[in-house]
Amino acid sequence: MTFQLDLSAADLLLLLPEIFLTLWLCVVLSLDFSLKRITHQQLGYLSIAGLGITGLILFGFDQAGTTGALFKNMFVLDRLALLFKLIIVGATALVLFMSIDYVRDFRFFRGEYYFMVVMSAIGMMFMASSNDLLSVFVTLEFSTFGFYVLVAYLREDQRSSEAGLKFFILGVFAAGLLAYGISLVYGETGTLIFSDMTGTSGSYGLAIGYIMIFAALGFKIGAVPFHAWIPDTYQGAPTPVTAFLSIAPKGAALAILIRMFYVSLASFKPMWVLLFVVASIFSMTYGNIVAIAQKNIKRLLAYSGIAQIGNVMIGLAAGTKQGSDAIMFYLLTYLFANLGAFAVIIAVSQVIKSDEIEDYNGLNRRSPFLAASMLLFLLSLAGVPPLAGFIGKIYLFIAAMREELYILLIVGLINIVISMYYYLIVVKKMYINEPTDPSPIAASLPIKVAVYVGIAGTVLLGVYPGPFIDWAVDATLMFSNIGGPTTAALPLLPGG
Repeated sequence: MTFQLDLSAADLLLLLPEIFLTLWLCVVLSLDFSLKRITHQQLGYLSIAGLGITGLILFGFDQAGTTGALFKNMFVLDRLALLFKLIIVGATALVLFMSIDYVRDFRFFRGEYYFMVVMSAIGMMFMASSNDLLSVFVTLEFSTFGFYVLVAYLREDQRSSEAGLKFFILGVFAAGLLAYGISLVYGETGTLIFSDMTGTSGSYGLAIGYIMIFAALGFKIGAVPFHAWIPDTYQGAPTPVTAFLSIAPKGAALAILIRMFYVSLASFKPMWVLLFVVASIFSMTYGNIVAIAQKNIKRLLAYSGIAQIGNVMIGLAAGTKQGSDAIMFYLLTYLFANLGAFAVIIAVSQVIKSDEIEDYNGLNRRSPFLAASMLLFLLSLAGVPPLAGFIGKIYLFIAAMREELYILLIVGLINIVISMYYYLIVVKKMYINEPTDPSPIAASLPIKVAVYVGIAGTVLLGVYPGPFIDWAVDATLMFSNIGGPTTAALPLLPGG
């Protein structure tokens, strides 16, 4: 029996970003093993260069309209996948910039760190193109393997080891849920391809299968009640890894959720809308309320991230093209603000050797640049105009209003007020409290690059969101026939 892989040059072109980044990663790892004089900083910049070239390839595909499908529609490259891949590549590059100085403090495996980060990114890029349940399982686990190692990378830190163990145990549990859910769905439908499941009749087995799949993906995005791993993992993991966990895996998992519910379950929309409404309300409310009591800045952003996922699920609950447009744009705003905030945390913690909020007392006197940057990022996360977070929340609320989901609008507005409280606690400590140590805090060049990129994105998406919204709208044209409004674009605010 022979196996023949029939791929033409045009087919291989669709895999060019993943193939190129994989080969580049192999070169980086080989250089680390073979050249004893190469430094971890050089390996980091080489990895960033590979991600930059990959981003240019993806952007070129997007501008040229390069699309297609492989392996009998198991792998699809469309505008939606391209935008998610660009988000993943961009987030990975910013995380590596944050890591350049952080990795210097590692006693072991400096070069391997970059390999694990980029390998996880490759797995998430494949996730964004997954169009069937089997490839979802394989690519999701492929990307998670790297995080199992990265979370516990600080071998001599008990909190890192504990975080890694908790993440591994819950990750394996989620994988089991996903595998069993897939088996139920396949048993009921006889297919694994999302588009082939449309029109299938509902049954208890199918409903249970999809709920189990949602639970497994809910673990990846950190939605309540699947969030238990997030606070301890965020606090114990190396801070660049925490920043990576806060955006890239969530983007990849959301790509799968959008494809699955908007394509294979489009005819069952009235049933799954309630699921997202409840998950959104609990995630927003729980995340924001518990964040108030946090004393550690990384745990505060962990619960803030849970609340932000609640905001994202407002778009999923809308179940329309406008909802998917709003999700794509909101992910862009969250990427810049959240990664920028973590870059500031890394710069501060490398000097004061602590992540406690109390240690941010008087930060404005020690580093006006870092304090002002953190203020900007926190205000954007809270949704203060005219920053990117405000525009992102507005579009999510518009999508919910047009589906008459007024309960989500009310709960969302209340939670904005709650989030302002704990964000302003940090601002108060930075600008009003006296510093316990008046010595200045200097940020390195790679950290400054990450912070400046975060500032640029946060401001630009707030004052001039139009081109980015158009980009999100074009990426989701395939969902124009989903129930609800089918307008090609969301109404732009002044300045859009």
